[in-house]
Amino acid sequence: MTGPAGLLWRAAGTAVAPLLPFYLRRRARSGREIAERLDERRGIAGAPRPPGRLLWIHAASVGEALSVLRLMEALAERLPDLTLLLTTGTVTSARLLEERLPPALAPRVLHRFAPLDVPAWVARFLDSWRPDAGVFVESELWPNLIAAAQRRGIPLALINARLSPRSARLWAHGAPGLARELLGAFRLVLAQSDEVAERLAALGAARAACWGNLKYAADPLPVDPAELDRLRRLTAGREILLAASTHPGEEALVLGAHKRLLPHHPRLLTILVPRHPQRGEAVALEADGLVGRHAEAPRLRVARRAAGQEPGPATMVYVADTLGELGLFYRLASVALVGGSLVRHGGQNPLEPARLGCPILLGPHTWNFTEPVRRLLTAGGAVQLAPGGDLATALAREVGVVLREPHRGRAMAAAAAAVAADQAGLPDRLAEALTEVLLQQPPLPGRPPPDRGTGPVTAAYGTEKD
Repeated sequence: MTGPAGLLWRAAGTAVAPLLPFYLRRRARSGREIAERLDERRGIAGAPRPPGRLLWIHAASVGEALSVLRLMEALAERLPDLTLLLTTGTVTSARLLEERLPPALAPRVLHRFAPLDVPAWVARFLDSWRPDAGVFVESELWPNLIAAAQRRGIPLALINARLSPRSARLWAHGAPGLARELLGAFRLVLAQSDEVAERLAALGAARAACWGNLKYAADPLPVDPAELDRLRRLTAGREILLAASTHPGEEALVLGAHKRLLPHHPRLLTILVPRHPQRGEAVALEADGLVGRHAEAPRLRVARRAAGQEPGPATMVYVADTLGELGLFYRLASVALVGGSLVRHGGQNPLEPARLGCPILLGPHTWNFTEPVRRLLTAGGAVQLAPGGDLATALAREVGVVLREPHRGRAMAAAAAAVAADQAGLPDRLAEALTEVLLQQPPLPGRPPPDRGTGPVTAAYGTEKD
């Protein structure tokens, strides 16, 4: 990046580099990095580049990574010599990918943690892996990384792009030149919605377009059928309120709703699934103690899944603080609140319950998924709480409607499923476009030519246990 903002960012990245190893070690101590894999954050490959063509896909976290699974399958089917290098930035994404990668695709995928945006570190990463092309997913635009890829002639695409109105204003007023340079680096820019495409075009993305949202095309969350049957037997005859992927501050509101519902739904079971499972113990303590402060309500009887406890007949709140089991609890629920929406986080993915026949409730803060939420609300596939007022009371009211009127819940679930089924062919269309725009070219100088006689490479991802 040659403008003042880009040069300043480059200088800042170089200046802070000596401090970042201490920062990474501290994150590792808190469980937000894997100590044995910190070298990856400094761009150290840890494995040789495989022969053949290598497509690098960067997906910041869980949602982005899972949204490209079907796209990666479509790419692998089209290009037998292609290896996929997938970079992410969170421990959770790495662990879930290890579980969710289809067995046929896993040998074709290498996972690495993305290097931090330090010029020397991103240069080491790119020089080690020498990708033939790169794909950025949603909103991860790192100036030094993108500039280094440009200097090496690596063609880039930005897909499923997401940009809020607030972020667009910040770019437009704070660093318009840098935004123009960053977006101009991409040969293909595809947004999640027409509104996002317009914002990107205004910032300098030539020919930004919307073909759809990959999150509409994702597979349903997986489940262990035997465990689902077991939990259904344990909770038979009970109404279940699920609060999925909750953030701090939301559990108290859900528990408040639970208290208000008890007089009319005495056997109600509330399942809390914290977005970050390490919060499970604190959430259970909050659940046990919050109602106990109110003399008019009985203490909640709380069980914790990570502690090996079961939701027995006397359990009122079940804290499901495990990783990768949200598909289980969406299938179990009578009605689900999608978390991150009662507090100012912006909401989690409402299309996950939509695929699983679960009536959906949303808080007022859903800007992370504006387009899917708009479509779900228009179709009658979800209900959104109004901002302001007593959210616990409002949540209890809407939950009560679904529980008292099962036909309404079934209609909501059917409408949501129809929305989620839209755009099923998008991964194939994207795979075709990426193949044409990025990969139909001779290898760049210094790169190994495709070795079409080589079978699938062994995935390096997952070799270091979490």
